[in-house]
Amino acid sequence: MPRQARLDAPGTLHHVIVRGIEKRRIVDDDRDRENFISRLGHLATATGTQVYSWSLLTNHAHILLHSGEKGLSSFMRRLLTGYAIEYNLRHKRHGHLFQNRYKSIVCEEDAYFLELVRYIHLNPLRAGLVNDLAELSRYHWCGHSVLTGNVINSWQNRAGVLSMFGNSERIAVRAYCQYMEEGVPLGRRPELVGGGLLRSAGGWSQVKPRLLNQDGVLSDERILGSGKFVERIVAEAEEKIRHQLPVDRRWEDAKGIIEEVCREENVSPEELRSGSRRAPVSTIRKLLVRRLVIEQGLPQAVVARLLGVTTPAVAKSLARQG
Repeated sequence: MPRQARLDAPGTLHHVIVRGIEKRRIVDDDRDRENFISRLGHLATATGTQVYSWSLLTNHAHILLHSGEKGLSSFMRRLLTGYAIEYNLRHKRHGHLFQNRYKSIVCEEDAYFLELVRYIHLNPLRAGLVNDLAELSRYHWCGHSVLTGNVINSWQNRAGVLSMFGNSERIAVRAYCQYMEEGVPLGRRPELVGGGLLRSAGGWSQVKPRLLNQDGVLSDERILGSGKFVERIVAEAEEKIRHQLPVDRRWEDAKGIIEEVCREENVSPEELRSGSRRAPVSTIRKLLVRRLVIEQGLPQAVVARLLGVTTPAVAKSLARQG
């Protein structure tokens, strides 16, 4: 089945779900957890991404956010690529850490914002990582402790959530905690993560007739909202696709970086891609591997093609740089 286009307009409310490949762990200890969360916070601040709710579990993570100016894809690529590289180096492992692409669900804000805040923050309790709400309110690896005031994360939009519960912080926190308590008996809430909705197959124009559910309401598993909301989001995505450039912007940016570095170091791009082992060329290649993979977030296979080397060679270069 073809992979679907992302619904990625800046400022869109997304429920993002990241899973470990084959349900494996994505964190082993608190050092990994701190690494993941610090990266999330740094990128949120740097990109203007508003994070409202999040929880980091053993083999997956949930994030509720408003995407920044550059959209969700760039944000998640930088977060997951950088974390996976450091995790693999630290634990001396190779291969993919995360399962395929992350899952992102565009959400209708008025109807689902608070439901999703609660659902995401109750995940550690449902998973048995904490015993009760009192323990959850002090748990460092979930945004609930930030909303209750027991943990401080400057990058989490605490005020944006609490403003919906009261005019003063004291009243808002009390009302929020009551709302959380009411959500405990509701269980896993599969309807909030795309469960049961139809998956589209193919381009937007071919998909629309298949998106009607049994009640004749337009639905799509990438979107959580009413039929009218889904219809509007689908129409906006279709319009965006019509105006997209046929060339991957990142590919062009990477080629520009390569040409700039080669010009500064007086080495031709042709020699760089020839596999030459001349010391200056190897040094430049090493520099570009780190810059393109870690800073630009490009996949190692793409960087390998751009530099004229194999993917394992790129991986080894990163490992040596530590």
